Amino acid sequence: MDQGILKVISENLNIDFIDMVISNPPKNSDIIKVKVRPVLLKGNLLFQASEYCGKQIFHTNYTKEEFLKKLPDWLENNMKQLVMTCKSKQINILISKKGNATIKIKNITISDNKNGKNITLQHNREKVYILTEGKPVPFLIDLGIMNSEGKILKPKYDKFKQINHFLEFIEDILPSLSKDREITILDFGCGKSYLTFAMYYYLKELKGYQIKVIGLDLKEDVIKHCSQLAEKYGYDNLHFLVGDIASYERAGKVDMVVTLHACDTATDYALFKAIQWEADVILSVPCCQHELNKQIKNDILNPILHYGLIKERLAALATDALRAELLEVVGYKSQILEFIDMEHTPKNILIRAIKNPKNQNKTVELKSQKMKSIAACKQFLDVNHTLYQLLMDEYIEIMD
Repeated sequence: MDQGILKVISENLNIDFIDMVISNPPKNSDIIKVKVRPVLLKGNLLFQASEYCGKQIFHTNYTKEEFLKKLPDWLENNMKQLVMTCKSKQINILISKKGNATIKIKNITISDNKNGKNITLQHNREKVYILTEGKPVPFLIDLGIMNSEGKILKPKYDKFKQINHFLEFIEDILPSLSKDREITILDFGCGKSYLTFAMYYYLKELKGYQIKVIGLDLKEDVIKHCSQLAEKYGYDNLHFLVGDIASYERAGKVDMVVTLHACDTATDYALFKAIQWEADVILSVPCCQHELNKQIKNDILNPILHYGLIKERLAALATDALRAELLEVVGYKSQILEFIDMEHTPKNILIRAIKNPKNQNKTVELKSQKMKSIAACKQFLDVNHTLYQLLMDEYIEIMD
């Protein structure tokens, strides 16, 4: 990539930066455009990139260094135009078919820029909250998150933010859910069902989707309580059942599978069920990834694996990365995203997988290459992996 482009952009990625639009993709590009804006998160200046892929939008926060490393991927492989707006200048970059770059810098005044509006860098601005404080929501009141006036109770504010953040993930995948028929959503390991109720309320009450939501958990008392609340609110298509993820069977179409904090290999069984049902969307927050931690062994990595905490975290990350890769093999576009801040819990990874026709139409040869790469990784770490084993029989033709 032209170093002059990186130099100009790097010099202007500062507190005066307002936004950036990267566009003009080649034909058949997965990414239509990328919008970038600055955000302040815990006092740190980050850059939030929104990738527009068809009707879906994927958000990622980058440090300046991470963003500059990512930029060549967009410009060299996808886009031919970049417009960067700062408080006192606008930078236009055009890239020809031969890869030659033209850089034009235009000085502007603050009145030219965004109609003179003040730009806020706050990450959690009021408008991004889907459920807002001050508006009483019955299930949030009964679950002890807000009072009858709609005020969020201070000890539960982090839970309130977590629910809203989860609904943002739901908002991103709305284009993948049909509005022409009833859609079925299964929530494995629903627990007290904070997010289950929020999901139902958002999709049914706020967005008008025809939905049936089934929450599944092993705790009978929790399921009984949640069922009573659903009946109280008149949520006729929200049902709670006592059951185990691995043994649960269901006939008919399942559109979305949610699994939040399903412990250890229960996540693998939930993902396997979602694949068998050909669910259009999978949202999974794994928990307690013990399986690989008990097995992982590698002489080269011994200096790292010698430390129990590092071994545990490395095994957990490897577990979830392999899950995401396996979902790619069977036809999904997978992302691994931060669910909630690390300061609240280290169990903060969300795997979001959306059925992708382009992935489904990959040749057997390409799928085989990816599976061989996964198998080599497993061999390097000297581990078995439950989801891998569950998929072996179904995808044996690409394992040879």
